[in-house]
Amino acid sequence: MELLPLVLACSLLFTIATPVRDITNDVCISQISDFQHLNSSGLHLTLHHPQSPCSPAPLPSDLPFSAVVTHDEARIAHLASRLAKNDPSSRPPPPTTASLLHGHRKKDGGGQLAASLASSVPLTPGTSVGVGNYVTRLGLGTPATSYVMVVDTGSSLTWLQCSPCSVLCHRQAGPIFDPRASGTYATVPCSASQCGELQTTTLNPSACSRSNVCIYQASYGDSSYSVGYLSKDTVSFGSDSFPGFYYGCGQDNEGLFGRSAGLIGLAKNKLSLLYQLAPSLGYSFSYCLPTSSSSAGYLSIGSYNPGQYSYTPMASSELDASLYFVSLSGLSVSGSPLAVSPSEYGSLPTIIDSGTVITRLPTSVYTALSKAVAAAMGGTARAPAYSILDTCFQGSASQLRVPAVDMAFAGGATLKLAARNVLIDVDDSTACLAFAPTGNTAIIGNTQQQTFSVVYDVAQSKIGFAAGGCS
Repeated sequence: MELLPLVLACSLLFTIATPVRDITNDVCISQISDFQHLNSSGLHLTLHHPQSPCSPAPLPSDLPFSAVVTHDEARIAHLASRLAKNDPSSRPPPPTTASLLHGHRKKDGGGQLAASLASSVPLTPGTSVGVGNYVTRLGLGTPATSYVMVVDTGSSLTWLQCSPCSVLCHRQAGPIFDPRASGTYATVPCSASQCGELQTTTLNPSACSRSNVCIYQASYGDSSYSVGYLSKDTVSFGSDSFPGFYYGCGQDNEGLFGRSAGLIGLAKNKLSLLYQLAPSLGYSFSYCLPTSSSSAGYLSIGSYNPGQYSYTPMASSELDASLYFVSLSGLSVSGSPLAVSPSEYGSLPTIIDSGTVITRLPTSVYTALSKAVAAAMGGTARAPAYSILDTCFQGSASQLRVPAVDMAFAGGATLKLAARNVLIDVDDSTACLAFAPTGNTAIIGNTQQQTFSVVYDVAQSKIGFAAGGCS
């Protein structure tokens, strides 16, 4: 199989039989199987925190929390820009394909590749991935090989690095996917409807190679990006395989993706993993996001037990049809509702997102929450603000007497937050309130979702919450 020259160039991990860490004994114990497909129960995959020592591609153990905050801010800025109604010309211009390639062309064939580039197609900055996103393995090709992947509910296109990496591949755990080794691999022609879907899938235009192969461009808020061929192959999870899966076969992949091979998109879009598997498994998925000190969580695609959840309707928004919106209706601290008008909770569109670390609230709501938590903690010694986190205390979250915080949503669903969901450790001696104010887009981040089971029932347009999800 001959790979064609590339025309353009431009946050959850799953594992198969991956060791899982028993924190008590400080050892990693091998799972019997991280992939299960039990009758009509759908797919069940093990999910790892990005900083878990038993992740198949962990982030550096010495990664400072300041890096987490920085990249969280980049993700938030992008999500806000996607919803902004103002003229895009008022925002800084995005990078072009030519500028992204500059300085990264290989000597063997780089001139030929450069000669075939379009010179001025802009790339819309996308979501920052890697630091806050959880991770797994999926299998690809025939015969199947497994690859470590970031999982993101805020992205649509699934892509991974592909040989021969015409421009650049970042360092990853395990081998790079070789299309020539798969008996079921095929490129997608420019005339295919899936090529036409890329504009809404990636927010960037598609392109066409000289040999009529569709080119995708996926770019992210921290200037990370992947560019390559839109392709089709068999995707597999353990013994379950699904032919004809559309994804990006990346030839130029640069940025903060950790050591993952690529990204799995779970947003509401025709090319997302969820929608492509839905005819076989159903239009729903659920997960439990573990803490960094927990062994593992899970991601399930397909059927779930509806009786265990309390639900809130998916809120509709014309601002972005692919993201998941909810309606926050109230917050209480130690059983007492915050002293804010109910209308303040709905003053901004609210996204629930798996890759954002710190929850963002409308400023008035955040201010009331900050004051209520500080008052409830009484004489606990305060610590200086840490970047965007301005309500900080001396000590670790597990050692402090943290008040109960409840997040209520339209329809009656409630997240009853434990100390680990309210405060976050920013260093060995400081814990801060894991919320921040925002003036444009409210987001329910993953710190508040950790250890809960969260189901996204797209068919019924509702999101459910249940306690004790990772146990």
